[in-house]
Amino acid sequence: PTMIAVTGLAFFALNIFAPTFVPVATALGTTPLMLAVLIGAAQNILSKSSKYALFDPCKEMAYIPLDQESKTKGKAAVDVIGNPLGKSGGSFIQQVLIFGVGSLAAATPYLAVILAGLIVVWFKAANSLGAQFNDAMAVVESE
Repeated sequence: PTMIAVTGLAFFALNIFAPTFVPVATALGTTPLMLAVLIGAAQNILSKSSKYALFDPCKEMAYIPLDQESKTKGKAAVDVIGNPLGKSGGSFIQQVLIFGVGSLAAATPYLAVILAGLIVVWFKAANSLGAQFNDAMAVVESE
């Protein structure tokens, strides 16, 4: 969530507050829009690499203290229901906003607020999962 929060904040700030960044962009010989494109590209690269290097192994670690049946059912629920539901839910939110406000540019501030809310929830969920994992591992180790 940290990578998405930092790069997402920079991307949306460059889009929403573009006039504020004109002096910085001019000093770099570009425009705020081009900086937003570069930040967006960096966000895609960094989020995918951190997902594969950090998130996926941590996700698999969460299943370690579970029994075999719970592991199988948990992985199936996440892979078959959770991932597609998250992707289609994000697309649905974006489409509703575009139709509701008329364009992607007009929906950008709303998307930024939604992203910020999701990041807060994601941090809380990750911290909660970490605490539950530590408790479950303590039980497994004491047996």
